[in-house]
Amino acid sequence: MASVSVDDLDKYILYALQQDARHTSGGDIADTFGVSPSTVRNRIGKLESKGVIRGSHLDIDYEALGYQLHTIIFCTAPIPDRERLAKAALEVDGVISVREIMTGEKNVHITALGRNSDDLSRIGRELSAMGFEIAEEELIRNEYTCPYRPFGDLSTEE
Repeated sequence: MASVSVDDLDKYILYALQQDARHTSGGDIADTFGVSPSTVRNRIGKLESKGVIRGSHLDIDYEALGYQLHTIIFCTAPIPDRERLAKAALEVDGVISVREIMTGEKNVHITALGRNSDDLSRIGRELSAMGFEIAEEELIRNEYTCPYRPFGDLSTEE
């Protein structure tokens, strides 16, 4: 994919939306940056049409819903099949995300949820049957994220 050129306003829009897209309005961003709300809405539309903004995602407390087993499964997939297998893994009930890794033997990382060990065993069997070699499984206690901080720097110095 070709690189998309963004300016300081675009960067700040991305920062603000990463921080809290649900509770951040175009007006909030406009006030902070000193532009009109319609300018911010237009910029968001352009970032979406260029594929920079691909959606917004909920932060769900799965444990509160009874899915206390949050795991990352480190897999190896044959290079020619890696992309196809990674996309197919999303069809397995309980899988919530998949990352293709460009280096190393463990070249696919799959995040999955389960209510109990039987759920995780089923997920592992299904992934194995698809062609993944499961190298390792780790339980996740917590995951923390933050927006990319340089985008939030309101100074215009690069």
